[in-house]
Amino acid sequence: MTRFTHVRAVRARYRRWVTTETVSGMLLLVAAALALVWANSPWRDGFTALSGFAFGPEALHLNLNMSAWAADGLLAVFFFVVGVELKHEIVAGSLRNPREAAVPVLAAMGGMATPAILFTVVILTTGDTDALHGWAIPTATDIAFALAVLAIFGRGLPKALRTFLLTLAVVDDLLAIIVIAVFYTGTIDALALSASLAAVAVYAVLVRMRRTRWWLLVPVAVIAWGFMHTSGVHTTIAGVLLGFTVPARPIYMDKEPRTHRFDDTIRPFSNGVALPVFAFFSAGVSLLDGDGPEGILAQPVVLAIVIALVLGKLVGVLGTTALVTKLTPLRLPDAIGLRDLLPVGFLAGIGFTVSLLIAELSFPDTEHTDGAKIAILIATILAAILAATLLRWDARKQRSRDMNADGLPDQNTDAIE
Repeated sequence: MTRFTHVRAVRARYRRWVTTETVSGMLLLVAAALALVWANSPWRDGFTALSGFAFGPEALHLNLNMSAWAADGLLAVFFFVVGVELKHEIVAGSLRNPREAAVPVLAAMGGMATPAILFTVVILTTGDTDALHGWAIPTATDIAFALAVLAIFGRGLPKALRTFLLTLAVVDDLLAIIVIAVFYTGTIDALALSASLAAVAVYAVLVRMRRTRWWLLVPVAVIAWGFMHTSGVHTTIAGVLLGFTVPARPIYMDKEPRTHRFDDTIRPFSNGVALPVFAFFSAGVSLLDGDGPEGILAQPVVLAIVIALVLGKLVGVLGTTALVTKLTPLRLPDAIGLRDLLPVGFLAGIGFTVSLLIAELSFPDTEHTDGAKIAILIATILAAILAATLLRWDARKQRSRDMNADGLPDQNTDAIE
């Protein structure tokens, strides 16, 4: 085996390993745990120094610290992958057929509205109105983490349940992107935004050429990202827009859609580097400073987020689905019953990545931000444990021949392995 062949084999093994749902979820968890331990250790000053280390060209307003580079730079790569996935699902995937996609789409909408309402009610009840701007924090679902829990504990359940969760999470991400763009954008530099959109348009032309050239695509993507950052709109929007330009059907003589090729190329970096590094810098909250752990955990925003993510997501997803299937002709996908959505409701409560991002965008003060991040971590762990427990319970229960109650025997009964 030549050295070149060996390198290609190692890269292929790494790509398969890091894109496995269980591995990607564990990397996020490990990165967050390491940051939390370091930030609360006797060496926590080192974490603060690393997080605050700034670099980049000042003339381009890109002299950012490590934490900001992770949130504004690396996370844009993750949202590019989200954009590619969304494009494929809308054009050729689970969102292509409106009738089949209707129930998970409506469940996603209910799963976003209910947590936001619960969060607002709790905050108004406790009187901490300064925290109201964080209403969108508990609306997000972490695709990687949720699918990892399902892959580990959902064995034996129908594969259609994974498709339902993926559709719900993808729509959730799309709505979260809209929320970030509309509610978390301040003053906009119209000239810079126009320049960013022009770069996206150029990228759209280049990505549809007979042969795509990375040495053209990458610089244009960086230009679109840079102008989006200067415009005041969060850079993750640039990542999504760039992802949306990738063709989702084969063109020219392609054997597969370019969305597949771009996903396969970028996802290993997104899963293995971008998301863990963001989780590391974002989850490093010190409980030893200020009023200590008691002071942070006693904040109303902590209670509001935990209740909204764990209970709000469950009620929103399960309640919306029950109403839709009872009051309309719409039905759940083949082989899925309402009881299967009990663990799915808790899986949707795993906010993590996007919730951490919205927490950083919501509050200018570290007091509310630290409390919000701790609440997200607590809610994520609690929701994951409850989801895992209920997935095993659901897998052990006997299934009927018509789980979705559409009057026809279930056909697609393939199970998660």
